[in-house]
Amino acid sequence: MALVLVALYGSLVWAPTERVMGDVQRLFYFHMASAWVALGPAFTVVFACSIAYLVKRRPALDRVAAASAEIGVVFTTITLTTGPLWARTVWLTYWTWDPRLTTTLILWFMYVGYLLLRSMLPAGERRARIAAVYGIVAWVDVPLVFMSIRWWRTIHPQVITGSGMQLEGTMTAVLFLALGAFTLLYLLLLWLRAGQLRIGDDLHALTMRAEWLHSRAIATTRPATDEEVPS
Repeated sequence: MALVLVALYGSLVWAPTERVMGDVQRLFYFHMASAWVALGPAFTVVFACSIAYLVKRRPALDRVAAASAEIGVVFTTITLTTGPLWARTVWLTYWTWDPRLTTTLILWFMYVGYLLLRSMLPAGERRARIAAVYGIVAWVDVPLVFMSIRWWRTIHPQVITGSGMQLEGTMTAVLFLALGAFTLLYLLLLWLRAGQLRIGDDLHALTMRAEWLHSRAIATTRPATDEEVPS
């Protein structure tokens, strides 16, 4: 959290103002860091844990995948919000059906669908198995988002520090500071959310066992009916 505050200071104060776009360019640091967390750790962890769950069938892997998908959707939402606000100054429009924007929006819908699917199915091995298959298939869009600016004609900028789009030295330092801070923030949120899901699963298991014990107690203590009384 301290690094996030430092990254905020670097993005809003320390980094120089961009000559053409002005202060709106400062959204770039949050936009890039959020996109990196979503496309890098978050959805890739869903993909990896989904494969691992189908092999090992460990509930902990399913919980990590679910937690990472939730965080990924949050950071994708930030990406899709900050991007148009930044682009409005450059493109004179909030949205254009650019390949990078379109594939990112499709990715957001796919993982929102993943979360909806989990919410509609009862907890258990069947839900985890179906969600794992969905999580593997949905990840196919991640490399499409990454490669879209290389495969198709696009107006979305490429961040290249050596050639092409140049970044001033302080801007580069702030960018990597934001990337590191947001990555650690993701790890913190993943640890906290996975722990919450584990507690929820334990509580669900205890509730089911208590209900079973209660039903057994009722069955053994209820009075006999006329049909059950021996003649």
